[in-house]
Amino acid sequence: MFKKALAGIGAGALLFGLTACGGGGDDSGDGGSGNGLVIGFAQVGAESAWRTANSDSVKAAAEAAGHTLKFVDGQQEQETQISAVRDFITQQVDAIVLAPVVETGWTDVLQEAEDAGIPVILADRGVEAADEDLYVTRLGSDFAEEGRKAGAWAAETFAADADGTKILELQGTTGSAPANDRKAGFFEVLDSEGLNYEIVDSQSGNFTAEEGKAVMETFITTHGLDGIDLLYAHNDEMGLGAIQAIEEAGKVPGKDIQIIIVDGSKAGFEAGVAGKLNYIVECNPVFGDQLMEVVESVVNGDEVEKFTPVEEGVFDATQFEAELPNRQF
Repeated sequence: MFKKALAGIGAGALLFGLTACGGGGDDSGDGGSGNGLVIGFAQVGAESAWRTANSDSVKAAAEAAGHTLKFVDGQQEQETQISAVRDFITQQVDAIVLAPVVETGWTDVLQEAEDAGIPVILADRGVEAADEDLYVTRLGSDFAEEGRKAGAWAAETFAADADGTKILELQGTTGSAPANDRKAGFFEVLDSEGLNYEIVDSQSGNFTAEEGKAVMETFITTHGLDGIDLLYAHNDEMGLGAIQAIEEAGKVPGKDIQIIIVDGSKAGFEAGVAGKLNYIVECNPVFGDQLMEVVESVVNGDEVEKFTPVEEGVFDATQFEAELPNRQF
């Protein structure tokens, strides 16, 4: 087992060989005997349909694989997740899966897991580069690439706008990997393509529909919508909340202001079919089976890549209706 191997060779030597995404928890799966693993999973929370679908996927995959999953909903609080990881260490689980709510502040607890010989796999979100040696691998989305995909569409769509493109941005949770990277990737492409643009305002909506709506209402009160060309929302939930605020202000989302969202939920595609938004960048939450394969490989001591991306697509208005039946969340 991985814990015993670490005790003999040390975490540093094992990680050198790699080449390249507290409160009580509920147990899922029928493992705990035979070949079943005990896996601790500290999830971000349940802030969106995406996150719920992700949790359901991981729980179902663990059960199907015969593993016991000790699941903790972090409720978007880093302290709750850190406490959960320490509980997993005390319980001597075989592996820890962490979806970190923010990128920084994990060094101490990740070091504790390494000292205990328990491998940590990051799911979905990442941590700061300084802590790279303290986890084995990350499975999830390339958030910067998602931002680049959104930026490529915006740069092409507004290339002929001689007066410049005025942009509002709804960012995700401050300090989180998807918020940081989706922003960076988006503006990287706008700058590289030489688009003439202005960031009229950019604030966090914390990845929720309620806060997305509230921030959009503030944007409308402060700046109005006349002359605003594009809203870039870092996830579906915030974008859907913003659409409601735009409609309540007497404007037509998708026409008076074009909208990009990231995730690709059923609700997002329904809004697209209704003409209320213009472009969707997919972020796939249903990777539980792939995660279980990665966890098993890590515990077995197999060599794994430092990052394994989840396959994702992009969709414009001509594709929304055909893709809607394929949405799983």
